[in-house]
Amino acid sequence: MPLKAIAFDLWETLLTDTPELSRAQEQLRLERMERSLVARGFSAEAHRIEEAYRKLWRTCHELYWSVDVDVPCRRQIELFLEALELDPASFDEDAIAELEHVYARAAVEIPPKIVDGADEVISTLKQRGYRLGLISNTGRTPGYALRDILDNLGLASSIDVMLFSNEHGECKPSQSIFEELRRGLDVSFDELMFVGDNLYVDVHGAQRLGMRGVHFVPPVRGTAVAPPVEHGLEIVADATISDLRELLTLV
Repeated sequence: MPLKAIAFDLWETLLTDTPELSRAQEQLRLERMERSLVARGFSAEAHRIEEAYRKLWRTCHELYWSVDVDVPCRRQIELFLEALELDPASFDEDAIAELEHVYARAAVEIPPKIVDGADEVISTLKQRGYRLGLISNTGRTPGYALRDILDNLGLASSIDVMLFSNEHGECKPSQSIFEELRRGLDVSFDELMFVGDNLYVDVHGAQRLGMRGVHFVPPVRGTAVAPPVEHGLEIVADATISDLRELLTLV
């Protein structure tokens, strides 16, 4: 079948966080969450904020991400408070919402960088008439913040369907999130190509449903790299590229 749609992974495919950007985002989160807790009388607990922040990440990985299930940002805040030995139910809605806001939107204020060539490729493919999609496993930055980031960076207007794991409830390589992408783009799987930097999550996840899977190997990787998975599979991409602009010669 002729190719009608092309979809992308987000982190380390279209956007990248350098170590410097990641540290700045983290520092902003920690400072503002501490400020919010102190303002509400929890200064005794706030000094342990970084410890709780790390524990939250480990808990999310153990309970959710390791089994391809995602967790809403609000639940992450509840787990963070529990790591501080505080009862989330004792916080009013305004307090919880403020903590979620400063936690979720650090990367909006300190945005990631566009991967070299990504904006050119997205624009050119759109001009050629392809429908474009995106799937992102989200981590600390939820879909509503990522939409703002993509909009601010000038990419959102060209992407027809954007899916985020915290909203969908499951992560790549879950079949359900790829199926939602296919429905949204209104194509069959054999009319769809998926491009991503993770051979298992992106390429295997796409290929097992009949999509073409392109493995993007960036010359320089940022910090948003998923932990390795022991899968025992021999995965062979339909194509491997090291510059996103190579994609324009493949389609």
